Amino acid sequence: MSLKAKIDDVFNEPGCDKNQGKDAKARKKGCSKPLTPGAAAGGCAFDGAKIVLQPITDVAHLIHAPLACEGNSWDNRGAASSGPDLWRTSFTTDLTELDIVLGQGEKKLFKAIREISDTYAPPAIFVYSTCVTALIGDDIEAVCRRAAEKFGLPVVPVNAPGFVGSKNLGNKLAGEALLDHVIGTQEPDDVTDMDVNILGEFNLSGEFWMVKPLLEKLGMRIRACIPGDARYHDVATAHRARATMMVCSTALINLARKMEERWGIPYFEGSFYGISDTSDALRQLARLLVNQGASPVLLDRTESLIEEEEAAAWAALEGFRPRLEGKRVLLNTGGVKSWSVVHALQEIGIEIVGTSVKKSTPEDKERIKQILKDENHMFDSMAPRDLYAMLAEHKADIMLSGGRTQFIALKAKMPWLDINQERHHPYAGYDGMVELVRQIDIAIHNPVWQTVREPCPWDGEGNPAEIAVVVSPPSDEAALPAPNHAFRKFLSTTADDMGEC
Repeated sequence: MSLKAKIDDVFNEPGCDKNQGKDAKARKKGCSKPLTPGAAAGGCAFDGAKIVLQPITDVAHLIHAPLACEGNSWDNRGAASSGPDLWRTSFTTDLTELDIVLGQGEKKLFKAIREISDTYAPPAIFVYSTCVTALIGDDIEAVCRRAAEKFGLPVVPVNAPGFVGSKNLGNKLAGEALLDHVIGTQEPDDVTDMDVNILGEFNLSGEFWMVKPLLEKLGMRIRACIPGDARYHDVATAHRARATMMVCSTALINLARKMEERWGIPYFEGSFYGISDTSDALRQLARLLVNQGASPVLLDRTESLIEEEEAAAWAALEGFRPRLEGKRVLLNTGGVKSWSVVHALQEIGIEIVGTSVKKSTPEDKERIKQILKDENHMFDSMAPRDLYAMLAEHKADIMLSGGRTQFIALKAKMPWLDINQERHHPYAGYDGMVELVRQIDIAIHNPVWQTVREPCPWDGEGNPAEIAVVVSPPSDEAALPAPNHAFRKFLSTTADDMGEC
């Protein structure tokens, strides 16, 4: 299937109610607002494809492009691996102007594949097309087919050049590449009726490792977690799972739907953020497995585990309730976090004064409406000056967002906590919810905020303000030690050279 036909098929996603509500003309425009030419904010299709596929940890990811394409996108997610680290090795064909002019791109790609195969012997190599190589017409699919025959390993073309659309489109094209070239290409020898797939889970900061033990306690086995901490063999055999949980439908709804159509694997969308959402996810997974032939005893075991885990989580959270109840949070994120984190925070008495729905599906927005009971707290996009005004006027006690907006909060002298992919703390599952609340408590009650909000030690004209200094010097000032002399001299000088506070 050509790239144009593949994009048209993705834009015609029947699993998306919003997409099906459009007319034929509007549907061709896709799901996201086109980016301004030359703008980098939001990511391109190549970036989106790499985000979905790079956390497959034992695969070599080869970027067919000039060096900058790989340099700008390498290691931009906080996904974690429990084993192989080949995915963190950067591979690129590093095309130059001479390669492009002389048409050496395909030959250089083939040589790069051979070098990776000989040096690293990976189970598979993923080859990514980019703007430059797509524009000059390099046929990466033909090169990948020939290389696979020559070197005896899967070489998967990922045809998602940046200019075809947004990061979200690239997510979906990555899912199509898995469907076309990976899933179903190997057969497992250990199939059980308790195998499950988790789609759209990236294992950011290793947070899926906080959920996996819960599933194992119930006897469930992760056939494939795509893409978080995945192995190529896991993905290739994912078609033998009995049920699928979709964590982020915005990214991979097409993958979940087509796996259900081809292999009869039922799926549902859920979240591991928050106590009640984690419990609901476990219940729905258990219910799907029982419907697929697993023992009904699984339902009772699930309820017992939920009761035990919820009791422990609530006991741990009670200590934070007096310090956080009534605190106001501004949430500037999107996607699944726009509703799952909202629900999680409300469970301990935190008030949500606003949440972004910029990257949320219609289903996400409907969930938010039901949770907040007030559409006025939802906003598609808020300008930085509006975010600043809201924080500076103390309409919120803390902002949860990605790293790009942290300086708005810091400039307003308000606490901020990273909730996006760059974060360093896992927030999934019961223990993850306790960790999220603990980090919010640390951020809000950090004594630094009281310090930075103190008045400047000089007035508007640069003259020193009155400062009370408690010292017990000897009666003879001349006998004061040198450090005290220096400190008094500092207080007696003007602030002309200090700048504004």
